[in-house]
Order: sequence, then structure tokens, then C-alpha cells
Amino acid sequence: MPYHKDKQQAFQAAEKGTMEAKEWYDHLVRDQADYGSQLKHLKQEVNEAFEQINNAMEVASETQRIRLEQFRQDLQGIVNEVNELK
Repeated sequence: MPYHKDKQQAFQAAEKGTMEAKEWYDHLVRDQADYGSQLKHLKQEVNEAFEQINNAMEVASETQRIRLEQFRQDLQGIVNEVNELK
């Protein structure tokens, strides 16, 4: 597989993981009976997205690095907000 395709695939995986984590966060309902289960799944999604970002950073172009840093900041914002809710 060509090197540039690996970069693109790694970036797309990080982007998709970040979007999925954001979607889980957006649908988190604190007052629901399964809040703990939702929170656990959100944590898993966020951790996977961070891992995908770290993997993508290893091969990313400079332009992709800027976006990946934004994804990382977005995820950290989710972590911070969830921690404030506790």
C-alpha cells in the first residue's frame, strides 16, 4: 500500500473516531437509568479516538497534524466536561 494512502487512512480513522465520540457525548443523557453504561461507552470511544489520533500523528502531513491536534482538543474538552458533571 502506498505511503500516502496509509497517511490518509490513518487520518480518516482518527477523524471517524473523533466524530463517533462526539456523537456519543451529544446523546449522553445524565438522568437516564443507563447513564453509567452510556458513560462507560463514551469513555471507550474517547480512548479509541485518542489512540487513533496518536497513530495518525506518526505518519501525518503538517496539514493533517493541525487537524489532528484540533481533534485531540475536542476530545479533551469532552473529557473535561464529563469530569465536571461528576
